[in-house]
Order: sequence, then structure tokens, then C-alpha cells
Amino acid sequence: MKALSVNASCVQGLCLAGVLFLVLAMPGVVGAQGNPEPLGFKFDRGQAVQPIFAGWARKPDGGYAMYFGYINRNYVETPAVPVGPDNKFEPGAPDRGQPTVFSTRIHTGAFHVDVPEDWGKKELVWTVSIHGKTERAVGWLQPEWEIDPIYQGKARNEESLKNKPPVLTVASEATASVAAPLVLAATVTDDGLPVPKKEPRKAAVGQETPPTLKPDPNQPEIVLSVPQVAKRRGAPGGPQGLQLSWIVWRGPDNAKFDQGSILVKDQKATVEVTFPEPGTYILRGTANDGELKVEKDVTVTVR
Repeated sequence: MKALSVNASCVQGLCLAGVLFLVLAMPGVVGAQGNPEPLGFKFDRGQAVQPIFAGWARKPDGGYAMYFGYINRNYVETPAVPVGPDNKFEPGAPDRGQPTVFSTRIHTGAFHVDVPEDWGKKELVWTVSIHGKTERAVGWLQPEWEIDPIYQGKARNEESLKNKPPVLTVASEATASVAAPLVLAATVTDDGLPVPKKEPRKAAVGQETPPTLKPDPNQPEIVLSVPQVAKRRGAPGGPQGLQLSWIVWRGPDNAKFDQGSILVKDQKATVEVTFPEPGTYILRGTANDGELKVEKDVTVTVR
């Protein structure tokens, strides 16, 4: 197979190198790791989650970082799959910091797993099983999949060269009660670069209106419904400039945030989150200036 060269989009100090295109464009990759949803159909729930290997990067102190993400094929359901037989890495420890709550749709380069300098040609496999469907992502040190350091060789402009990632400050621990909103107050500072765009983003072609679904005569057993698609973080028409968004990274279930992507004002961003059941949750906040981002986790004990 001819190697693909990739263009970089910058995420958390690294360029993820068009990885999603690489994964989806390679013949047989998705098909080999599981059958995708029927072409042209969108589902509220009941579909699988496809892990993604998003490339690797060299670490300054030696060794490598392998980046992974996922595609949740559901438009509403956010399944919770604890670390174990249905959510594991191999070889070695099954827990490599992967999510256990899967937000809707595409999350490429969501986290990384460190491997030693002598990793060689070994493979690192992430397996996720949901609704009786098992999907895998296989990572290895393919030379063409190396993620270049940010702006290496090509700076888009002088503003990009000067830009620094935001600084996010938030309490690392909190307690809450079931069904009682918890207020998360964060402080976000930034250098003001890149300069925010004044015009809102436009909806992608084909996504302006909800889908119209028609029964597939070859698959009469499939029950169809038009997804009640929630507004995604960074959705078209959303706030431009320095933003903060939250997801549930780990926990017994998803949680409800009263806002999606929050526009930071006067270095402050506040959100209310409500938990459906008791347990320990890890919430991940992402501050994004439009080019660079920084993440912080908050552990919440819900009684």
C-alpha cells in the first residue's frame, strides 16, 4: 500500500497530521475492524464505538507517545464501558488512561499511551466491545504515521509562531449529590492569539438539517429513528475565541452539562453539571484558543 503523507492540524502542542483521513481512507481498515453502520443511516443508539489509532510522536526524554481516539457511531447514546474485558489495551496493563464514557461522534487524538524506546515493531491494541460488537485499533511505529512537532518546518504565519496555549485553573476534586447541579468554576488565561474571528462558522454541507431516514428493504430488522442530535462542542454558529468545554472522561454514566462550549469572559468560565447516579466521575475540561488547547481533569465523588 502506498504510504500517505499528511498535513498537520495542531492539537495540544502536536500536529495530528490528518490522521482521521488516513484511517478512513485506507482500504479495509474500518471494514477489517468491524462493519460500519449501514451507509446513509444515522442512529440514536445501539451502534458500536470504533477506536482509532491516530499516530505516534517521539518524546523528548526517549520513548514514544501513541495517540488514540474513537468514533461513537451513535448520535445520542454515550455508552459507559469500564476498563476490563470490554475496554482494554494489550499487551500489558489493560488500563492506559482511556475513556470509559464515550461522547457522541468523532474524537481523534483524544489521549496518548507512552511506550518505551525499545518498543520496536510491536503492536499496541485498544479493544472496545459495546452492544455485542467488538472493535479494535492497532497502533505501531509506522514511519509515515509519525506526528511532527507543532509548526515544524512550516509556520502558518507570524501570529502562529507567537501563539502560546491557554492556562486552565480549576479545582482538582469536588463532591456532589445525585440530581443536584454542581457548579464548576474555572479560570482561563491566554495571550489573545489567534485573534478571534468575528463571523460564525458555517454548517458543513449536508448537516444543515436533520436527516430523513427511509427503511432499508434489505435490513427490515433495523428499527429506524431520526436522531435527536445534541448541539456539539464547537458547533457552527457557536462562540468564537477562547473557549472551555467539558466531557465525562470516566464514570458509571454520562452527566448533563448546562452548556456545551463556553466562551471565556474576563478569564472566567462557569458550567453546571448534573449527575444521574452515584459514583466516582472524572470530568475533563478543555480550554481552546482556536489553535492550541490544554486539558485538566476534575475528580467528582457523587453521593
